[in-house]
Parts: sequence; C-alpha cells; structure tokens
Amino acid sequence: MTPEIDLVTNPTFTADLGERDMDELRAMRTRCQSIENSLSYVRRLIQGRLDIVGGEAQRRRDGGASGDTSDLIGRLPDILSDGSRSDSGPGNVRPPQAMEPDQAVTSQLEARLDAAISADQLGQVADLSDEDLAGAVIALNELEDAVSQSRRDMHGAIDTLQAEVTRRYRTGEASVDGLLQS
Repeated sequence: MTPEIDLVTNPTFTADLGERDMDELRAMRTRCQSIENSLSYVRRLIQGRLDIVGGEAQRRRDGGASGDTSDLIGRLPDILSDGSRSDSGPGNVRPPQAMEPDQAVTSQLEARLDAAISADQLGQVADLSDEDLAGAVIALNELEDAVSQSRRDMHGAIDTLQAEVTRRYRTGEASVDGLLQS
C-alpha cells in the first residue's frame, strides 16, 4: 500500500521480538499505532466520498438528472449520517493509545484517494458522466478494501507487539518500576 505500511506489516518487522529492548518495542508499537491512525482517518474519508458518490448514483437511479446538484446538496446530511460502514461490531473499536497519525502515510493515502476521485470532482459529482461516476465507485471500493486490509494487518502487528510487552511484565522480565525510572 505504502512503503511504510509494507515495512511494518511484513512478518520480519515483528520477528525476534525477544531480542529487542522494551524501549524499542514501545517505539515499534507507537509507530504502528500512528500508521493505523492514518489508515483509519483515510478510510473514513474514503467512506464519506463513497457515500456522496453512492448518493448521487442512487439519485440518478431514482430518475434524477445529471447536473442537478440542488437535490444532492439537500440530501447530504442524510447521506453522510446514514450509519457507519465500520467493519467492527459494537465493542470491537480499538481506542488509540497514540493519537498522532503518520503524516507521510496520510499524504500518500490521500494522493491515492484523490486519484480515485478528487475533492474538486466530488464537489461537481452531479456533473460527472454515469461512466465516470461508476468508475469512481469502483475505484473507491477497491481503495477502501485495500485500506481495510492494511488496517487488519496493522492490528495484527500491534497485537503481536502488545503481546510481547505484556508477556514481559507477566514473567517479570520488565517491571513498572523500570518504566517509572526511564
């Protein structure tokens, strides 16, 4: 997806964790969480654009003419509040431990989003041809699938790192006292 995402989701990234010190494990986990925040942010942007493009496609299927933005604009609050596309059920939301997204990853993903349908095109979605509208839906769905898969992979890396940190505390290899003295 991006070089940074590919690096941290590669199994070699979490190999030999037992040989790494706690500071390095924590730094790796923070790095993964930052990238996951970027993925989550861009995924929501994708979903918003999909909702708008899908709303326009539905408006046309219901008999609306292309080029008529007034109806679409009037329906935007309903389109954008029509529930979540989240693939996690209730109780499965991961609260982030680090809130700062990775700006380089975010920029790379936003460029891919703009290639699917730019903000300018989105602002003129009612003027897109039916073919361009259908192409945007396909491109956005493909990008959402790729970002969602990367998020799942990222969660796996975070879980692996967290399991190693937890194991060290359980076995006494690491202590809270050591953390407080750092």
